[in-house]
Amino acid sequence: MKNYWFIFCKTELLLQKTANGQYTIPYDEKPPVEVKEWMTIHQVDVPPHLASDEGIASVKALRIDIPVANHPDYEMCGLRASFEKIPRHLYLIAGKCQEIIYWDSNTKFCGVCGAPMKLHTNISKRCTQCGKEVWPQLATAVIVLIRRKSETGLRDDEQLLLVHANNFRSSYYGLVAGFVETGETLEEAVRREVSEEVGLEITNIRYFASQPWPYPCGLMVGFYADYAGGEIRLQRSELGAGGWYTRATLPQIPGKMSIARQLIDNWVDNM
Repeated sequence: MKNYWFIFCKTELLLQKTANGQYTIPYDEKPPVEVKEWMTIHQVDVPPHLASDEGIASVKALRIDIPVANHPDYEMCGLRASFEKIPRHLYLIAGKCQEIIYWDSNTKFCGVCGAPMKLHTNISKRCTQCGKEVWPQLATAVIVLIRRKSETGLRDDEQLLLVHANNFRSSYYGLVAGFVETGETLEEAVRREVSEEVGLEITNIRYFASQPWPYPCGLMVGFYADYAGGEIRLQRSELGAGGWYTRATLPQIPGKMSIARQLIDNWVDNM
């Protein structure tokens, strides 16, 4: 039986070059790399909407120690960059595979007794000594587009808040975001992050959409909110710059792979 082979070396994914100059994921009965005895081949359960619509029957994931280099048929590519090279459904499956591999590498030993953990199902492990079971954990984060209505009432004068985080790798501006803390709701997390990072008050928080974010194991939950008061006071440990922008004055914004871009595009086009 043929499988799609999602093979990672650290955060780089192995892509197969096609005859027409495009890229895909290796699809064969055997993996396109040598599998060492200490490597684990994971059978990955694909979400039904990706498997049925695209005819994907079997997916396997594998982490290798040395990247494939100087090969005429294969190329290593960062998971983020692969969004621009392979079909969207394969990118989404690659993200899940990366999360499974990350989880596997970080749960080698039991957190209770220290004994080795062993795979029990495709998405669970059981301690070989005390029987404790663990599953992949998601780090839930919220992200919010804050809009400020114009004094003129004109749509073109409406503004949104954009910020530049210190950990951004380029000069683009994004949205306020942060991780949900224990004991708080998603909406409470939105209010707290906005207060901490930019010192503003918001109202009318409403859900937009969510997105898997496998960097390394996140779930991003997107919201809209309306400005209610305050002056921007940046949390300098997190943000380097920030301000209000209209549709006509947008700076460089995140790429289309992110929910931040989806929120911004929807605001620009439909709100």
